[in-house]
Amino acid sequence: MSSPSKRREMDLMKLMMSDYKVEMINDGMQEFYVHFNGPSDSPYHGGVWRIRVELPDAYPYKSPSIGFVNKIYHPNVDEMSGSVCLDVINQTWSPMFDLVNVFEVFLPQLLLYPNPSDPLNGDAAALMMRDRTAYEQRVKEYCEKYAKPEDSGAAPEEKSSDEEELSEDEYDSSDEAMVAGPVDP
Repeated sequence: MSSPSKRREMDLMKLMMSDYKVEMINDGMQEFYVHFNGPSDSPYHGGVWRIRVELPDAYPYKSPSIGFVNKIYHPNVDEMSGSVCLDVINQTWSPMFDLVNVFEVFLPQLLLYPNPSDPLNGDAAALMMRDRTAYEQRVKEYCEKYAKPEDSGAAPEEKSSDEEELSEDEYDSSDEAMVAGPVDP
């Protein structure tokens, strides 16, 4: 890579091309929100979180700052601030990683495999170790209360920021424009 700013642009574009809804906070490319869906096969399934991402000037050599905006019940996420306790982001970050890794690997792994022995939310960690069923029920309650698609600012079917940019009339006409003739053999 020729410079951190080029890499930042490339990683952000790659994230947008991966069908994540990304909202820029200001004119620069250093602060933005990403809509993140809870992984299937987990008590977080069905939840949608708005994740605040801040890229430092030294990105990708320095890790991004990641935080949940809407509440989540998890041992490794501070309930009030949304800060995330995740070694790969906080301590073992490498320039080989990119933003897509954060949203397709690191955060899903965090939600699928919480670490109650290194908690930011002591109540969640204690409940998880004491009664896994009650913990999973509390997670689902939080999802229902704080992580519905409308809580993150997304409509239930929204997945890509491209859809948002078309008006209803433009959307209808773009569907018609996509009708193609027979495929050549």
